[in-house]
Amino acid sequence: MAEDARLIVLRGNSGAGKSSTAQGIRRACGQEVAWVEQDYVRRIVLNELEPPEANNIEMIEVIARTALQQGFHAVLDGIFHTVVYGEMLARLARDHPGSSYFYYLDIPLEETVRRHAMRDKATAFSAEEMSAWYRERDLLDRPRETIIDHTSSLEATVDRILADTGLAEAKAG
Repeated sequence: MAEDARLIVLRGNSGAGKSSTAQGIRRACGQEVAWVEQDYVRRIVLNELEPPEANNIEMIEVIARTALQQGFHAVLDGIFHTVVYGEMLARLARDHPGSSYFYYLDIPLEETVRRHAMRDKATAFSAEEMSAWYRERDLLDRPRETIIDHTSSLEATVDRILADTGLAEAKAG
């Protein structure tokens, strides 16, 4: 894995703003970013409903490793429940010789439901389904998982991540 490539993991509940944040990072960094979206791999590539043996876990890991090895900054975006994805995410961080950054978008259920109602995919699933998936503060057992709460705007969240990871300076330089 390329040492200057960054691993950036965006976690949080459905409707927390993970994909919008990943898009903002990609807009800022362009082709240097490989965006690995859990929903896309799971729902589109594999047509998987996430059984306990979820095949998407291994595929997400392989895609992320390949991107990092090729020198891309890998931005992983997903709910990534700790009990299901925690080990895979820990392996990626442990094995990556470069910097790894973990962010948890801590958004209350009511706000995620409100945001979901404004999305293009608002009819894809209901507020009741979102409530069933919701895990309050499903944090990883990592000392450096940064929590970003609902008071941070999308622009502020993207700017913070770009600054934290050094990507803002890399783009300016």
